[in-house]
Amino acid sequence: MIENQGTRAQKIVTIYDDIYDLPDCRAYYRAMDHAGFRTAHFAAAAFRDALLAVKKERGLDRVRVVDFASGYGIAAQLMRFDIALDDVLTRYRDAWFDDASAIDVVNADKSWLSQKAQLGSDRFLGIDIAGNALAYGRDVGIFDEVFPENLQDTPPSDALAAELAEVDLVVECGSVAHMLPDALDRLLSACTRKPWVITSPIRGNDTDEALSVLAAHGLSVDRHVTAAFPHRAFSGPAEQQRAIENAQRRGYDTTGFEAEGRFHAQIFLAKPA
Repeated sequence: MIENQGTRAQKIVTIYDDIYDLPDCRAYYRAMDHAGFRTAHFAAAAFRDALLAVKKERGLDRVRVVDFASGYGIAAQLMRFDIALDDVLTRYRDAWFDDASAIDVVNADKSWLSQKAQLGSDRFLGIDIAGNALAYGRDVGIFDEVFPENLQDTPPSDALAAELAEVDLVVECGSVAHMLPDALDRLLSACTRKPWVITSPIRGNDTDEALSVLAAHGLSVDRHVTAAFPHRAFSGPAEQQRAIENAQRRGYDTTGFEAEGRFHAQIFLAKPA
């Protein structure tokens, strides 16, 4: 959900910071619904394709997936269960959620997901600095294990390193992964076998350093997996102007994209060269 403000020296913030790490997800998804959030709809389809492809290439029936900078786990949720983004967003429009306690929401979401068909038996791990959001994702059944760790500042814990050693696929949906090359380097350094990495950065985000990290770990990046797709609406003219300038600075034509009132994102897929 984070857009590049221009330089790594600037603080990374979003207009959704105050609802990114709560005991349940309803406020966050209501905000995303209001903003016309669509990235997970498009990204999850590409992520599911990558999951099937890595299984086929490696001859595996079950793989370990890391949802990096996962928040409440929308990417893993749409990969794990036979549901659509609209199913998730429209769910929280129900007035019942207005006054429900966090425990009630967690229990209701756990029951709701338990009734949905699972698309496989893969193991899903969540990594984020937002411990409450991760706990929600684990408690409702999205994640098998979660790690509230800041890999940008510190190496992975022994427990996380043990999980990363057997990871086959890393996914990242609309966060700041491409602005956190140190975190990406620490993550990939802990992987015994080179995983595939598929991510959906916002056009205009600073990706150069992260792409260099991927290359240093022997991964080749395809930037043309899909056409650009809508991310969310801008919060106002200032955010739109900043997004247009950032996208144009990176060589993108913003006509019909950012100029029309929405962030746009794209898919990058990195595979062992």
